[in-house]
Amino acid sequence: MAKANMSLEKNKMPEQEPNVRNKNFQEVALGYTAEQAIDEAKRCLNCKNRPCVGGCPVNVKIPDFIAKVAEGDFEGGYQVIAQDSSLPAVCGRVCPQETQCEHYCVRGKKGEPVAIGRLERFVADYHREHCAEKPAKPVSNGHKVAVVGAGPAGLTCAGDLARLGYDVTVYEALHLAGGVLVYGIPEFRLPKAIVQQEVDNLIAMGVKVETNMVIGRVLSVDELMEDEGFEAVFLGTGAGLPRFMNIPGENLKGVYSANEFLTRTNLMKAYKDDPTTPIMHAKNVAVVGGGNVAMDAARCAKRLGAENVYIVYRRSEEELPARREEVIHAKEEGIIFKLLNNPVEVLPTETEDRNLKGFVAGLKCIQMELGEPDESGRRRPIPKEGSEFVLDVDCVVIAIGTSPNPLIRNTTEGLETNRHGCIVTNGEDGLTSRTGVYAGGDAVTGAATVILAMGAGKSAAAAIDQYIKEK
Repeated sequence: MAKANMSLEKNKMPEQEPNVRNKNFQEVALGYTAEQAIDEAKRCLNCKNRPCVGGCPVNVKIPDFIAKVAEGDFEGGYQVIAQDSSLPAVCGRVCPQETQCEHYCVRGKKGEPVAIGRLERFVADYHREHCAEKPAKPVSNGHKVAVVGAGPAGLTCAGDLARLGYDVTVYEALHLAGGVLVYGIPEFRLPKAIVQQEVDNLIAMGVKVETNMVIGRVLSVDELMEDEGFEAVFLGTGAGLPRFMNIPGENLKGVYSANEFLTRTNLMKAYKDDPTTPIMHAKNVAVVGGGNVAMDAARCAKRLGAENVYIVYRRSEEELPARREEVIHAKEEGIIFKLLNNPVEVLPTETEDRNLKGFVAGLKCIQMELGEPDESGRRRPIPKEGSEFVLDVDCVVIAIGTSPNPLIRNTTEGLETNRHGCIVTNGEDGLTSRTGVYAGGDAVTGAATVILAMGAGKSAAAAIDQYIKEK
């Protein structure tokens, strides 16, 4: 047995230098070398109780795959993960491991936990670079299932059902499969070629992917089941409807929802010299919000050429909902944090020139202080009277959250939703109020993480299999 590595610190992830990477869209993290991966894997104690596995929403056999890495069997490590996760290269990059598997790592009690996410990324990248063989198409069981939405929940559900022999068709509203993985998460955090390879693997297994298909417009859920012959439907339509602050000036030119800003940048490649869909290249940008989406938008704005990019958030740094890693990266790249501040008005340009009228000329904010905790458990921000000031910006990105698009609920008879517009399920396996219709991911929970959406897709696939077998 290899000698254990009792270092209290993780192997540092190699990265692009901050003042280099904030001018390009290439991946920030460069990945472990084989030597670093083996050294990090030897930090794992292979605990008897395996608390890390319980912290993973899809229950990856973490100590088993890490043991393979420690032995230098990188492909073996990938195959262990692949038993439970359809998107290891994605999860290794964007999962909040610090609040999930790594949070429960025993090594974290007296130092840093094992870098589970970095090791997952390493073996997934190794597999992609060294294994050209596509997955085999399973033998058909003669049953058909429709999946609506090609994001992490839908892709996971489709993959698990395809492995069981189901004839699966995925319907995606956009022109490219991947959901938030392609329109929301920037290239420098998740290269789109990785997402496309995962989609290609599903297609090799027999999954049909139909893009530019807006279910609720082109076909309804009822038509999928009654006319197209699908025995069950999984709804993984995400939460793509942006929220706004409803303050004066939000309709000015130069105000974007984070959804639009990131979709234009990531999916439509607005950073290229000849983009399909252009985006305003602003000098000074304010991004309102403190989550991962806000960090993504701010870091994109910097890469698009903005001189000053501000994160405007009404609470303190301690309450920032974004991953710590994303906050650190944003600061390193020169993003300016204007914390304990809240926007009250987007100011327009003062001019009679028709070409310049109606644009953003500033963001009026008010300083905040923290009071007693609210229903979320975080201290409630309270405005300081007379503390208004104007932030000199010509572009504002609103990144305060999203909710599910109402199209599915408005066109599906008998589908129960809650007051937030989220689809109501039984909370166990994704069964909705409609027989044979299941749902999972952000469409049910509201905006959450990729791995939680994958876990929902996985649970629903098992439930759909059981439902069809018992029909």
